[in-house]
Amino acid sequence: VGLVRSEASAKKLMAKTKCSLEEVVITDVTHMQFEDVGDDSQQNPWPRALDGAEAMVICTSAVPQISKLSVIKAMLKIPLNILAKKKAINFRDLVFKYKPGQYPEMVDYVGQKKQIDFAKKLGVKHVILVSSMGVLDPNNFLNQIGKDKRGNGHGDILIWKRKAEKYLCLSGLQYTIIHPGGLVDTESRKMELVLDVDDALMRNEKKSISRGDVASLCIAALTVSGGKSISFDCIGKEVADENNVRSPEDVLKEFLETGKTADYRLGPASY
Repeated sequence: VGLVRSEASAKKLMAKTKCSLEEVVITDVTHMQFEDVGDDSQQNPWPRALDGAEAMVICTSAVPQISKLSVIKAMLKIPLNILAKKKAINFRDLVFKYKPGQYPEMVDYVGQKKQIDFAKKLGVKHVILVSSMGVLDPNNFLNQIGKDKRGNGHGDILIWKRKAEKYLCLSGLQYTIIHPGGLVDTESRKMELVLDVDDALMRNEKKSISRGDVASLCIAALTVSGGKSISFDCIGKEVADENNVRSPEDVLKEFLETGKTADYRLGPASY
């Protein structure tokens, strides 16, 4: 069952995955009030379609919107940049903002905490959380989105993601936390998956991964984790023969045998 916040999101999900209406539930978990509902209570503030769920995949994230004014300013600079033999558009000049109420703190921390609490109420045994690579660097440019030049505003998306990860680690639930590199809309199963921990893969020149490969890793986590909790980073690596790419299950199974997992003692104290 897919859980989405709006009818528009439901339509997009159905169009992309070809799933049926019966497989989609529209509800806003952040507005659910189930903290006082006992385990044996007849009250049920969530859709009945979610009863009996054994696993939950959390892949929500705050999504910034580009400022149209910043685009206009960047376009006006193109002639001068070309004359100065610079890049036509400096993408750092573009400004991104979050919609009111959809800031990283609310979506990536408060919202994800709600979903984790929701999983416990449902009796879910295993939670897969899709986060992001680069969380150990507080100066990562992603954290600047939503802030002005003085550093004020609603940003720090990676910091809020890290806080939600820690909350899941302490929840008592089995978890798999996946930190993908830059997400790209390329065909899945065409690149070799590379897994590591603690932002070690940030040193690679190419740090991207297919969205489809991330989805496949989520499914693999449900089938080969063997009751183990783990947190890892992942990217895709080009190979000479695409027909010899190992399956996500094989890659994850091999990585689990190393015993590696993210060290949540790392990072700024504010995490």
